[in-house]
Amino acid sequence: MMATTSSAWRAAVATVSRRGLHTRRKVKNSVDLPQALVANFPTKKVEPPSSAPDQDPDYYNRNPVTSAHAIDLEKGQLSTLDSVALSPSGSVVHGRYGELPADAVAGTPLEYLALLRMAAEGAAGLAKVSKQQGTLLVYGASQANGFAAVQLAVSEGHAVVGVVDAQHSCHADMVEYVKAMIPEPGTAVAEEYAMAKKNFADLVSSVSTGNEGLSCYDAKECLEDFKANLLAYAEKYPDTMPAAVDASKMKFLGMEKDKDQFRANMEAYLAQFPPGSPPMDKQQLETYFTSEQYEIFRTKFWEQTSSVISGDESHFFSPPHIVQDLMKTPEKKSDSLQDLAAFPKIPFSFTTVNNFYPAGTEQAAGGPVVGAIISVTPNLKTAAEAVNKAKTLREKAEALQFLTTAQKDAFRAASSVVAMAKEAGAPVITVGGTLPGFETAEPTDADVQTALSAMAIQDDGTTKLDYFVQAYRAGDFPFYADYAVHRATEVLAGPRQIVVTK
Repeated sequence: MMATTSSAWRAAVATVSRRGLHTRRKVKNSVDLPQALVANFPTKKVEPPSSAPDQDPDYYNRNPVTSAHAIDLEKGQLSTLDSVALSPSGSVVHGRYGELPADAVAGTPLEYLALLRMAAEGAAGLAKVSKQQGTLLVYGASQANGFAAVQLAVSEGHAVVGVVDAQHSCHADMVEYVKAMIPEPGTAVAEEYAMAKKNFADLVSSVSTGNEGLSCYDAKECLEDFKANLLAYAEKYPDTMPAAVDASKMKFLGMEKDKDQFRANMEAYLAQFPPGSPPMDKQQLETYFTSEQYEIFRTKFWEQTSSVISGDESHFFSPPHIVQDLMKTPEKKSDSLQDLAAFPKIPFSFTTVNNFYPAGTEQAAGGPVVGAIISVTPNLKTAAEAVNKAKTLREKAEALQFLTTAQKDAFRAASSVVAMAKEAGAPVITVGGTLPGFETAEPTDADVQTALSAMAIQDDGTTKLDYFVQAYRAGDFPFYADYAVHRATEVLAGPRQIVVTK
């Protein structure tokens, strides 16, 4: 019975195996099949994909931005006047200036429009300065209104000397950013630099006149400096040493077991240093090494540079030995050196036998000082009012004594700016507030239009007026509004203009 069952099972397995073998299909490459056969292949109907993939149900959709607000620092809240919003009809309405022209704001971000008053103040200050191109001084060059005055003045061709007040001068990058936005001969400095009146006066004089105060070099002075350095080098690294390297580098400070290995590697280590200097006699150096020989000596470095670039380092090159050879056997200048000395248009090189600066390296003159724009910061306003209340010189000194360091520094730096403008007989204009004894520029409709046109982003992506803005999206996260006010009212709020969008 069991034998019969086993035989039946084997027969069934064999039948299944044969069926499986004969029913398996191998799919051939359709490229190798006749095209008439491929055309009759059955096709699977697939629904076209939807235009957009299914969105993650946890994905957060941002709310559209319809308004932007600057921070009212005096009240410690979002400003309703320095704000801009989109009306239901699509027009742009400013809290201070009403509905803005559609063509004027078409290419301007809402965040910039929230700073429109500050930009208009900068334009108003610049409008009160002489239209003649010259050197313009700006205190508070990183504040919103001062920043606008700097950029608008640059666009009109003025040479600007900006002073970054203490609120932002601690940010080295911000000082560099302001400096980078001012083309030469203008520049920007931190408040701490302007506090030194003599330094600031020299800087303004250099920018306005183009005179950097640099005297042309003298061949004799260059030669004397070289001889002094050569004698010091020969004394420090004589040829009695295996190489021109400090003796401490050759002193073994390791363990005794490593001493033999250290000595074995010393020759390869010293091979990377130049050899020591032969003895140099000061009297012979003064007698035989002349300005002409020094010029020939300098040309040896040009030849060595070409050899290094080409990879040819087969010859021996040691400057002290070259000087020694020139003293023993003086050489004559070649005609190519004389032609080079007479040709003043080769940059990145100079000759000691003909004192000239290459053409095109002269600093351009910014022109006479045409005015000063003072951005009224809280520290400066407090200091100026305290000093103005005092009548006598003693009372003024006592008033300054009881001010904070930041307030005194702001007063000193602004005084340097004012002093340079008064010395030139130029006007001093304040923006963003009032200071006793100075004229304040109030923005007009024309100034607003000037600011709007400067803010507009052109087709190539450039603008005349840029801002560093830190935007808080309170429309998505309402608590960002309170946090933005907190950040803006800190003692050092940072160099960016804080704007809240809803």
